[in-house]
Amino acid sequence: MGKDKKRLSDLLFVDIETAGGVADYNELSDTMKSLWMIKARQISKNKELDSIAGAELFSQRAGIYSEFAKVVCISVGYFTFTKSKITGFRCKSFYGDDEAQILKQFSTLLKQHFDKPNKQGLCGHNIKEFDIPFLCRRFTIQGIKVPKLLDISGKKPWQVEHLVDTLVLWRFGDYKNYTSLALLAAVLDVPTPKDDIDGSDIHEVYWKEENLKRIVTYCEKDVLTVAKVFLRIKNAKLPEELIVSSQTEFA
Repeated sequence: MGKDKKRLSDLLFVDIETAGGVADYNELSDTMKSLWMIKARQISKNKELDSIAGAELFSQRAGIYSEFAKVVCISVGYFTFTKSKITGFRCKSFYGDDEAQILKQFSTLLKQHFDKPNKQGLCGHNIKEFDIPFLCRRFTIQGIKVPKLLDISGKKPWQVEHLVDTLVLWRFGDYKNYTSLALLAAVLDVPTPKDDIDGSDIHEVYWKEENLKRIVTYCEKDVLTVAKVFLRIKNAKLPEELIVSSQTEFA
């Protein structure tokens, strides 16, 4: 990648998985039930939406609204090199039922290893519109200081260039349409592991199946896919043999 090599080595690829803050609508406080119904009617564009339909919509959509959701997994990854050649990709995830602990662990990682916005960066798919704003709101709700690389409140576009978004790169200035990571990987012929779940399944897998390991595996695969897509967009050749490893420990 020539002169971009140093920049690639300073990129941390990130993806998050979120679920509703409670298992179902009935577990919300009366105040939050009322506020969710306002949100649900906006989402459905149905001013007459009743509480039964609202409860169903909560299980389907609450996980993408930071006021009604929580982070259950943050996965990160980075390329490793031998001399100037990409040889591997390492992943690590922070996950669990305690959102505050997940955020603190992620914050510690950033402070120790990725605390220089002028040199280092974060890369993700739709990271500027979803992952970063979601994380910042959840940090604030949990009363935890927002890490330097995430704190984009009030920043100008040229002050957040350390946030590299594969969706923005792919748009090439066209902001009319959204392209999913799965579709982008397919059209760029980026090989991705086949999975039996997607983002819309996370709430059920987390609350009903209580299967965090399954969520972590899915999240880490997304991080790897984002990294490969980034290389393709930058017209860099994918290594024929990429050693992928995870440093995540499961209890």
